[in-house]
Order: sequence, then C-alpha cells, then structure tokens
Amino acid sequence: MMKTLSGHTKPADSLKKISPHLCGWEMTEIREIELAEVRQHNTEESLWIVIRGEVFDVTKFVKEHPGGGDQLLGVAGKDATKDFNNVGHSKDARDMLTQFKIGVLTSKDNLETSNSSPSKDKEKAKSCCIIQ
Repeated sequence: MMKTLSGHTKPADSLKKISPHLCGWEMTEIREIELAEVRQHNTEESLWIVIRGEVFDVTKFVKEHPGGGDQLLGVAGKDATKDFNNVGHSKDARDMLTQFKIGVLTSKDNLETSNSSPSKDKEKAKSCCIIQ
C-alpha cells in the first residue's frame, strides 16, 4: 500500500511510480483505463463508474450509498456523469468521491463517452428551430 497525495492508501501495483519521494509522499502517475475494462466491473462485487472522465471503484460504497445500492448498480460499468450531476450531490459527496478514484479514461474513450451523451442543452438545440 502507498499513500496518495490526498492521504488515502492504494495498492501499489495499481499505480505507476514516477518519483520515489517528494516531500515525504510518493508521487504517482494517474492510471489510464479503457472503457472496455470499466464495463467489466458492473456488479455489486466489483463496481466501477465514470464521472467526468475519471474512473472510480465504488464497490465498498454500494451498501452505504444514501440513495441505495440500486442507484449505483444502475450505472455500474458505465459513464455516470449525467446521473451524478442530475442528483445534485453536495460538496461533501463530491469530496468523498475522490477517495474512490482509481484512474482516468483513456483519451479515446473519454472522447467517445462525451460524444455519446450530449448535454441537455445540446439535445434542446438539436430539436429547436427558429420561425421567422
């Protein structure tokens, strides 16, 4: 186990080491994760979600989630950005999420997920027309 800059511990094998020590902390590179790998973690026993291109392993939080585990299971292995934003989570909830971060989507996959789930404004713009 190693401590991250946020003070949380993570298994050493899941992180790539850049520098052995920097001010007493081990500096680590953020792991890039393919969407295909995220999709494999879609059960209560192993539950990963993507929010704003960041990958979170929320397996240990499923039973503690205030909205119920079904809320997380509904977005397991998927991009949960829209669902997360629509609920209106508190600052505390957003801060708590950081402890579950395990990486970021690869650039290619991040682009795919952002293109496949347009914002409500984009949806409205597509269906809007101007009558003169």
